Amino acid sequence: MPTLPREQSEPARPHEARQVAESFGAQAERYDRARPAYPDDLVTRVVDGSPGPEVLDVGCGTGIAARQFQAAGRTVLGVEPDARMADFARARGLRVEVATFESWEPAGRVFDAVVAGQVWHWVDPAAGAAKAAEVLRPRGRLAIFGHVFEPPAEVAEPFAAAYRRAAPDSPFGQQPARRALETYQAGYARIADTIRGTGRFTQPEQWRFDWERTYTRAQWLELLPTTGGLTRLSADQLTEILGTVGDAVDALGGQFTMRYTTLATSAVRTGGP
Repeated sequence: MPTLPREQSEPARPHEARQVAESFGAQAERYDRARPAYPDDLVTRVVDGSPGPEVLDVGCGTGIAARQFQAAGRTVLGVEPDARMADFARARGLRVEVATFESWEPAGRVFDAVVAGQVWHWVDPAAGAAKAAEVLRPRGRLAIFGHVFEPPAEVAEPFAAAYRRAAPDSPFGQQPARRALETYQAGYARIADTIRGTGRFTQPEQWRFDWERTYTRAQWLELLPTTGGLTRLSADQLTEILGTVGDAVDALGGQFTMRYTTLATSAVRTGGP
């Protein structure tokens, strides 16, 4: 998987890196336009495995996942720390409250499902699992999921080299050009450990969905600036990186096929307090 300087390539305690975590709102419209949705099978599995229609979307961002759950007949409330992202989601018909999940006040509200798409690394893992247990009804489902994606080496390696040149002091530039899927699977196994550690969920399940998407040069260069390590670069740094990546895609004929794997850890809230 590429070490795009992005959410999944953050430091060991990414939930403490609030400046990066809350930098995506500067590109809210592009983020919503360029970021991929989640597999329909994942949404169906969460919906079918929940006892009712009330869904809490943690770190809902612009509402990509929330709109999918709405389309499946669910009633969704989003929690989002970036007011710019929250405003974008509200403008598209979503209910959103601005807060980090750890500090959010549920005011006695409970839900049939708590979902978190591409954001759980920004949540304190132990506090997040405990908060999810607090706001889920018995038999309610927690589902934490995200994409792992791997451009071909002909794109990933020029990107990594350009990033190191443009931002030599960035910790993101120290990552290898590509990382094994097993690295991310291990991360979801650690999420399962924190869920298990609350003592308030059934044995966590690991889900995997494999799919592909073809990107043109323009589509890939649209998505890249929405990734974690690029949201805070200067215009000159970004121009250098995107120019190199664009040349790499051109060398492949102007497009390439991306292999995506969407991973999820899910568990059901047990009965009782």
